[in-house]
Amino acid sequence: MTLDRTKLQAELAELGEEYPFTGKLFDTGHGLMHYLDEGNGPVLVMVHGNPTWSFFWRKLVKAFRGNHRIIVPDHLGCGLSDKPQDWDYTLDNHARNLEALLKHLGVDKATLLVHDWGGSIGNLWAARNPSKVNGLVAMNTAAFRSSLMPWPIGLCRIPFFGKLAIRGFNAFAWAATRTTTVKPLPAAIRRGFLIPYRSWEERIATHQFVVDIPRQEGDRSWAALNETERGLNQYLNKPVLLPWGMADWCFCPRFLAEWQRHLPQAELHKFEAGHYLMEDQGEQVEACIRQFLTKHRL
Repeated sequence: MTLDRTKLQAELAELGEEYPFTGKLFDTGHGLMHYLDEGNGPVLVMVHGNPTWSFFWRKLVKAFRGNHRIIVPDHLGCGLSDKPQDWDYTLDNHARNLEALLKHLGVDKATLLVHDWGGSIGNLWAARNPSKVNGLVAMNTAAFRSSLMPWPIGLCRIPFFGKLAIRGFNAFAWAATRTTTVKPLPAAIRRGFLIPYRSWEERIATHQFVVDIPRQEGDRSWAALNETERGLNQYLNKPVLLPWGMADWCFCPRFLAEWQRHLPQAELHKFEAGHYLMEDQGEQVEACIRQFLTKHRL
């Protein structure tokens, strides 16, 4: 599905300074990927999850583009990227798109910032390109096998019901704007998160991300997730920061404990925040990341 980006940009313009960016487009061969490329300096690559898009990272883009180059893709099927209806929305394919984009942009070194599904996508790219990774900031995410499955996510995986709920009624993205923060989101911000997901066709990736969660050997993304998990060893000798929203019902503190098991040297900062921790504690998270980047000269 090719987007009417003019219409979407007009709606985003109504949000004023919340998303004051001029995006660019990269042809993945399967559809056009929208991305932000802001500022100059050491590269920060920010990788979003489901059901968000580059809008999730807007505060950090504005905060760091004065002294960093910030690259923020919208995964195919998400945000302002095309939403092909006949493409395989798998972990491996998303990581390949990210790799192709960063190669196209000439990125030789970067610090990776990840959230939600971005943890697996970004770290699969990192596992395949360890020499290009300076460090990691992982917030409320996973990049390893886990048996944990919050019941609302499991409900959305039920055949037919899940597809109808997510693609027909936008239940996943709509519910996320009301259950992922401690403080209620302002109406304009809720609208910003939902703008790219207005129709059955536009919600294909939102549904496919849920379907693609690998639970056991034989699942289509199980091998890719194993590769991602093995690649975490590279961070034992690199700076890692874990800013974590402790009130997250999805990526709960048990996921944080798993990160600490894999990377016991990681710097940890806990926040009274939900899954969308940038909305609950944006200034505090920004300050934490700024201190980390400065400390490690990233």
